[in-house]
Amino acid sequence: MDEPAKGQSLQEIAEKGDALYQAVKDEYEPQYKGKFLAVEVEKGIFYMGDTGKEAIEKARAANPDKLFYLLKIGFSSTEILARSLLGHS
Repeated sequence: MDEPAKGQSLQEIAEKGDALYQAVKDEYEPQYKGKFLAVEVEKGIFYMGDTGKEAIEKARAANPDKLFYLLKIGFSSTEILARSLLGHS
């Protein structure tokens, strides 16, 4: 695969994924806080898992040649990065 998804940059995938999630955020928070979503941005399909790996595996099973936007429900990307740098999950 030469390009992320039909000519989309990684930045475009991230922006679309975040916009899609923001539109449905209330459906997932707070009851699924801490779970992960992999977002297929072209079709707006969400795949949930207990871990990021599980969410991506579900997404790849349905869309093997795509890249996905991955997020942890109820956490900002800054908070996730800070927690991973400090060794917390």
